[in-house]
Amino acid sequence: MKGKTTKILSIALTLVMMLTLMVGCQQIEETTTETPETSGTPETPGLSGTFTIFHAGSLTVPVDELSKAFQKEHPDVKFETEAAGSRTTARKVSELGREADLVMSADYTVIDNLLIPDFADWNIRFARNTMVIAYTDQSNFADEINSDNWYDVLPREGVAYGHSEPNADPCGYRTLMVWQLAEKHYDEPGLYEKLDENCPPKNVRPKSVELIALLESGDMDHAFEYRSVAVQHGLNFVELPEEINLSMVKHADLYSEAKVELSGSEPGETITTQGKPIVYGVTMPSNAPSPELAVKFVEFLLGPEGQAIMEEQGQPPIVPAVSDNIDNLPDELKEIVEAASGS
Repeated sequence: MKGKTTKILSIALTLVMMLTLMVGCQQIEETTTETPETSGTPETPGLSGTFTIFHAGSLTVPVDELSKAFQKEHPDVKFETEAAGSRTTARKVSELGREADLVMSADYTVIDNLLIPDFADWNIRFARNTMVIAYTDQSNFADEINSDNWYDVLPREGVAYGHSEPNADPCGYRTLMVWQLAEKHYDEPGLYEKLDENCPPKNVRPKSVELIALLESGDMDHAFEYRSVAVQHGLNFVELPEEINLSMVKHADLYSEAKVELSGSEPGETITTQGKPIVYGVTMPSNAPSPELAVKFVEFLLGPEGQAIMEEQGQPPIVPAVSDNIDNLPDELKEIVEAASGS
């Protein structure tokens, strides 16, 4: 009897040991399976820090939307943005010595002329735009002005119209180019001078978006703006003929007939800029405090989500984006940017 009891105890002990091993193995398996889900520790740390963008006034709304979308993926990134005329924006870096991670210009040639090669190494063309005449329902002759008669309506008595400062903002000198091209397109000798004479200095503001408040308050009837700005602010606008609105690459030779003299990079120096299709540019200054963030943001800007945001804001993206400085681009950007024709 004693032997039989001993045998039973031995079998029971063996069963307990086997059950313990089975439970232990299951716990190990479950722990191993759950580790990737519960650890929450990525292989590389997430992006964080302060990111500074100096940008054209016409990019105010798009940059805000891009920043919000980027922060959804990288919540630890804090944005500091400053809007100004594109030439003013570039001079914050070249003349005032201020630091920014990105400079975004409404005219890519501003970057070429004022920042490369001393303050930046590359320039990417990423979006387009179109010149229009913006107005509200309360503007004088709002129910009459159109693409065929605007040049007759604007000089009428009691009509106030304006544009941005050419030496500070590309939209300003592009307005003067539109006037020059319109004189030829409509076969109206002296039209440029007529439009210029009827637009007093008080109607010229540092950047184009500052004219929006004047339109909305009724202090101005019509303003020469980018189509994107009019769309973003819910304004009415006159679509100008493509031969004068600076939007079409096929009319580049025609646009080049318009010329405006502007202040140069040195005091007393002047440069002559020619009309060309409206193309926006972005660059990273050589002394950017957060170059890694800059490259990641440009990748986002040029990617599907960034392109969709630009499209929604009335600024068609250039797909793929192009650059004259392809060899100087960071490796990550070389994969998504093409060399510009002739570069």
